[in-house]
Amino acid sequence: MARDKLSGDSMIEATRDRAKFSGHGKAKGAAGYLSDTDDSGCQFLGASGQTLVVDPLPGGFKTIRIGGAWQNVQVQESGFFGKLFKRVRGQGVDLDIGCLYELQNGDRGAIQAFGDMFGSYDAAPYIQLSGDDRTGDDHDDDDGEDEVLRINGTHWNDIRRMLIYFYIYDGVCSWAKVKPQVQIRVRGQQPLVITPHTYQSELAVCAVAGIENQRGGMKLTNYTEYFPGHAEMDRAHGYGLKWEDGEKS
Repeated sequence: MARDKLSGDSMIEATRDRAKFSGHGKAKGAAGYLSDTDDSGCQFLGASGQTLVVDPLPGGFKTIRIGGAWQNVQVQESGFFGKLFKRVRGQGVDLDIGCLYELQNGDRGAIQAFGDMFGSYDAAPYIQLSGDDRTGDDHDDDDGEDEVLRINGTHWNDIRRMLIYFYIYDGVCSWAKVKPQVQIRVRGQQPLVITPHTYQSELAVCAVAGIENQRGGMKLTNYTEYFPGHAEMDRAHGYGLKWEDGEKS
């Protein structure tokens, strides 16, 4: 599996030097950067570490939708006329949503556009990514979301846990400018919205939320925790996957 190409050697070395380590169960990695913003960035789960439990629904969950959306960055055109008329243009940011998963049988993996790991809805791991939107402009479908993870709720009891994350693959590495948002939609429940923030834009991966199977229900945890790359996030949360350098096709 591939690690985000924005994870530079200097950031990896900085991670190795940290004295604070992850508190996520038996994970061995260094802790990520935690946002210190107030509750205005989220609805329902407003602070890092806050949890919400969704009880099992009569007839099961059916489809669970986890949608990601973000904004293009507006930049002023360079040159004399660009400055004179204050022309602006959209600058594409290749921001992707993904997840790490662990099934009840112990199988673990990742779902993301990078590496063409789109998953499967009808077969294990019962999680599928809608596609790869590289601009943040495609809001015609899926309730304004750019990319959607669909979970087959009839197989929810085959899933033990998931970690939902964003990663900036290409473009301006500024979370404050692209304003990413995650919406978790479950039948019979109001949408859970998490909008992560950070003041350390050089960290290209954001672990947004954890979802655990708790006696057939769902336990949601707001992480909003930032890492230099996929491998560092994985170690901190204890999934134990193998990550290699690569490029998106």
